[in-house]
Amino acid sequence: MTWAKAEKNCQSMGGNLASIHNILEYHEIQRLVMSSSYEYKEAWIGGSDAQEENTWFWSDGKPFHYSNWCSGEKCWDDFYCNANKPSICVKTV
Repeated sequence: MTWAKAEKNCQSMGGNLASIHNILEYHEIQRLVMSSSYEYKEAWIGGSDAQEENTWFWSDGKPFHYSNWCSGEKCWDDFYCNANKPSICVKTV
């Protein structure tokens, strides 16, 4: 799905795309993505700067303090949001 469709899908299940707030959460999301059956080892998370370039927020409204931007593997990429990718949803229980 695209980023927007993935977020809407997560919301339909009572959650949001995953927000990541520290290295431990990042490693857990990485573990989930890498252990999936998808051959494509990238997934949407809830960070967005669609409203204003380089002004980032999480789709669940939590503060955006942690990030892991880089140009290599196993890091975040400001990817074209209309691309189809798997996604990681989270829900507070």
